[in-house]
Amino acid sequence: MAPALPRTVRAVATDRLLDLEREAAACGLSQRLPVDWLREHVPAAGTHYLFPVLVHQLRHRPEVSPQWRCRLLLTVSTGEQLLSLLDVLPATFDQIPETLDAASKTEIARRMERAMSVREWTERADLT
Repeated sequence: MAPALPRTVRAVATDRLLDLEREAAACGLSQRLPVDWLREHVPAAGTHYLFPVLVHQLRHRPEVSPQWRCRLLLTVSTGEQLLSLLDVLPATFDQIPETLDAASKTEIARRMERAMSVREWTERADLT
């Protein structure tokens, strides 16, 4: 049985986010951003937020199943916050410390609902 999906938001610094994205790539997880793209668009001192939203099961790949598909609120170098997705292994997510209070988590979840997606932001940037 899969571990229960945590209903929490976790903050991660840019270096930790890059580690998470590298792990997702190494495991062949579907939802992730290229590390090179992140290095180009994310400030080194940025803070980003993960919110698990569903358990993703891969019966054909039990070595990386289950995964937690997380909404990722990404802070880019312009100061904007963008929405993406990141698949994270449960054991990896559990290692991220719980540092936010309940009010902060609620506010971050609301920002995720209103945030422009990485795709929308990239397309907008290509038009200017």
